[in-house]
Amino acid sequence: MLELRHRGGCPGPGEAVAPPPREGEAAGGDHETESTSDKETDIDDRYGDLDSRIDSDIPEIPPSSDRTPEILKKALSGLSSRWKNWWIRGILTLTMISLFFLIIYMGSFMLMLLVLGIQVKCFHEIITIGYRVYHSYDLPWFRTLSWYFLLCVNYFFYGETVADYFATFVQREEQLQFLIRYHRFISFALYLAGFCMFVLSLVKKHCRLQFYMFAWTHVTLLIIVTQSHLVIQSLFEGMIWFLLPISSVICNDITAYLFGFFFGRTPLIKAAYVLSKYQYFVCPVEYRSDVNSFVTECEPSELFQLRNYSLPPFLKAVLRQERVSLYPFQIHSIALSTFASLIGPFGGFFASGFKRAFKIKDFANTIPGHGGIMDRFDCQYLMATFVHVYIASFIRGPNPSKVLQQLLVLQPEHQLNIYKTLKIHLIEKGILQPALKV
Repeated sequence: MLELRHRGGCPGPGEAVAPPPREGEAAGGDHETESTSDKETDIDDRYGDLDSRIDSDIPEIPPSSDRTPEILKKALSGLSSRWKNWWIRGILTLTMISLFFLIIYMGSFMLMLLVLGIQVKCFHEIITIGYRVYHSYDLPWFRTLSWYFLLCVNYFFYGETVADYFATFVQREEQLQFLIRYHRFISFALYLAGFCMFVLSLVKKHCRLQFYMFAWTHVTLLIIVTQSHLVIQSLFEGMIWFLLPISSVICNDITAYLFGFFFGRTPLIKAAYVLSKYQYFVCPVEYRSDVNSFVTECEPSELFQLRNYSLPPFLKAVLRQERVSLYPFQIHSIALSTFASLIGPFGGFFASGFKRAFKIKDFANTIPGHGGIMDRFDCQYLMATFVHVYIASFIRGPNPSKVLQQLLVLQPEHQLNIYKTLKIHLIEKGILQPALKV
């Protein structure tokens, strides 16, 4: 970044960029006998000085304005700033939790829209930091291309989701059949258009910085959009796979801020027990052609059926019982809550390091007392990846919708061959009765 300010521009074709001469080095190589240790020390000194200059060269971002509602300011005017922030944070936390429960009541698709809204806002906050830090450069098309790439990546991921989970619905709509069949080609063409726009926007004096911000945008897309897509994938497996991980992180944040160890993982295990009883939470979202709508009704899988487990000898003595009834999902919830408690906070540490690097307190001032949306969801994104990997590794089997989608696009003769092979297989397993010969 420093080189850009002092030297500027990208080298032209065939133009080499000479490294800065070492201190005390004369033309003609008078110091060829310099020892390796002296060279390493010289390099460390130069790059250490470069790091310190780059750090001091980062411009200060003006603090965000206070967006606390006036009614709260007046009600809490007599309190110290510490207690005022505590009350503001607590009131808005309860408000957000209440709204979250309302959205849960409204169903899975409203939760998907919520995830999409959070994704867009988090992307906006991170891109805005880059724009404000380097605003003086007036980079051409930077914000336009950033939002364009966000649109392209979302189109790709949501198209993949529709193809994976709603194959039956897609087959009923001719327009969707075309879009799904050529989805990846269309997605690539859209991205390629943005890539060409970026190349055409390059300006010699800002070339390096433009590539830096290009990388900034793509890393943001990787962190934000990819993780939010994984959240939605987990939601399609059943609302419980969405609610429990998020609740684990929320409870971990609240206990870290307020109550220490007075509330542990036990409430989450109990919550898993309660949620496992209801189809609304455990059934995946599916399209049913007989009613022409999306439903969350199913016969609960073995994960959500009570089973009796024999306790280890040392627990038998403590609990004074030999067996215990649990839903298998409760055992999985222990793994989820453990990750949320031990590894999840590292997402927050990463976000804190990012903010410290750019000398800012919060990503934005969207929520008074909390900062930006990204400040509240920094741990959730890391949790989203874990849940997706956990489901794919230990829970999910083959996707029937995806298999059906592939079968429906085959040639008729191939479909018949698969039908005959499947029929023979089911007869051999005793699921179908062999046809009687007359």
